[in-house]
Amino acid sequence: MAEKQKLIEIKNLKQYFNVGKGNVIKAVDGLTFDIYKGETLGLVGESGCGKSTTGRTIIGLYKATEGEVLFNGVNVHAKKSAKELKTLKRKMQMIFQDPYASLNPRMTVADIIAEGIDIHGLAKTREERMQRVYELLETVGLNREHANRYPHEFSGGQRQRIGIARALAVEPEFIIADEPISALDVSIQAQVVNLMKKLQREKGLTYLFIAHDLSMVKYISDRIGVMYFGKMVELADADELYRNPIHPYTKALLSAIPLPDPETERTRQRIVYDRSQHNYKEGEELQFREITPGHFVLCSEAEYEKYKTMYT
Repeated sequence: MAEKQKLIEIKNLKQYFNVGKGNVIKAVDGLTFDIYKGETLGLVGESGCGKSTTGRTIIGLYKATEGEVLFNGVNVHAKKSAKELKTLKRKMQMIFQDPYASLNPRMTVADIIAEGIDIHGLAKTREERMQRVYELLETVGLNREHANRYPHEFSGGQRQRIGIARALAVEPEFIIADEPISALDVSIQAQVVNLMKKLQREKGLTYLFIAHDLSMVKYISDRIGVMYFGKMVELADADELYRNPIHPYTKALLSAIPLPDPETERTRQRIVYDRSQHNYKEGEELQFREITPGHFVLCSEAEYEKYKTMYT
């Protein structure tokens, strides 16, 4: 089996926000993980855990407080020339959560999609530019007649498809999808996710898929990382994480997924996570440790020994 190629390397990434009067919010607090070429890494956790901030810091919308983000070995946050920065931005794109707020209402769909094409000089003539726009519209399941319309003329699902076309326009290698389906109707969510999977197969894309819908994340992801209060507490293959969760917080999250069976739901016990159950000593160092091959958990030395006994 060929060794997987690292596309993104995140090393001790921290993103702190000073909110005044000496108060600091540790939105991202020491993340270390890799994203492999061609895979989808799902990032889950409750609202406010730092998922979106992680995505925005990785792509460079936020300057990291500490740590490194390497894309193909290049430090995203290191000082670069304008040309280097432009090349990097072309290779890393983002699909935003809100399809209503992320599109400029004063621009036509053609101009929205072609904005990156114009910036990076990817079309030599106006005809070539429009042909590229038409191809992108058809790629995401829309048609060329949509090119001259404005965002308000589309449904939420169609707007998200426009957002995907915009991200694809510069032929990126890596796309961060920041809760791209949370604002959509359930019936439309599957269409958008299936489109993303199809595009990944056809174009060899790599995704960081940020969401709080655990069932949808399992469907699209190869591996899943679970975040809690700015830290990643567990990381494993998608099937392994659902079949064999180790961290108590992951177990609590999974227990909250509703099942399509009223009788089962009526009697099913939810798990409530309480941080005090860890009984950590003051100043005790927690580390991201490998419990079974490819299955990592944030834990103390004592927990590590316990998990190793229980799960190996």
